[in-house]
Amino acid sequence: MHKIISLSQVKELEQYIDEAILGRIEAQQVERFESLENASLLSFDWYDIFNQKAEPSQIIIYFSQENLFFICEEEKLLKKVQTIVKEFPSNEKILFSFFAELMKPDMDYLEGLEEQIADMENNLLLNSKTECAHGIVLFRKELIRLKKYYEQLNSIFEDITENENNLISQEHLRFFTVLDNRVDRLFSTVLNLRDFVTQVREAYQAQIDIEQNRLMKVFTVITSIFMPLTLIVGWYGMNLKMPEFSWDFGYPFVIGLSVIVCIFCTIIFKKNKWF
Repeated sequence: MHKIISLSQVKELEQYIDEAILGRIEAQQVERFESLENASLLSFDWYDIFNQKAEPSQIIIYFSQENLFFICEEEKLLKKVQTIVKEFPSNEKILFSFFAELMKPDMDYLEGLEEQIADMENNLLLNSKTECAHGIVLFRKELIRLKKYYEQLNSIFEDITENENNLISQEHLRFFTVLDNRVDRLFSTVLNLRDFVTQVREAYQAQIDIEQNRLMKVFTVITSIFMPLTLIVGWYGMNLKMPEFSWDFGYPFVIGLSVIVCIFCTIIFKKNKWF
């Protein structure tokens, strides 16, 4: 028997599911995967990968040889399951097809995400620092969300393929092994993308450091050029009677000396490629 219901309709399953298990389903206290004597119970939070602002929606599945019940609140998922149930007669095939359809667009989405991260890396020098920093934060947040999602599925399929209660026939068990491998690939892709974003962040930080070093270099050069002028000012600022004070060309001489010192320092710095 197949049923697709919302959490508020769980009471309809009283004649099919043990009362204690039913109570845990109502309280949403189901583990990711539970291998019961004659059934399997699994639960996970589904993320709409195409809508980053959407809240996760919990899905609870009760699976036995006779019955397959999907319990969730997300209307999009309910419609997806209803379509699959009409196409396949066996519980094993329905469960497999449900997860297969659920993950069908995921790899394309992750490849698109990788291209966006690569574009951000290529345009790192062109984008404003605020824009680049904001992009890195958004990508990290999205990858954390996906990592959490695929960790759940990875754990579930590892338990399903163990088949402790022999609910899945050997003929269909290989299909779930395929799904297990697919989840592993998706999870590995997310981890690789997370490392990619980390590299982009390090490149961004290196760019910031380079610009700061350039700025400090400019300040250092300016300070070095004006240090001799500070010495001249200090020398002539002393309260001593100097011969230059009575010289008609004393003032132009100090001005000329200051200009010559600036030009000389600039030439020396240019020659040594200090700026």
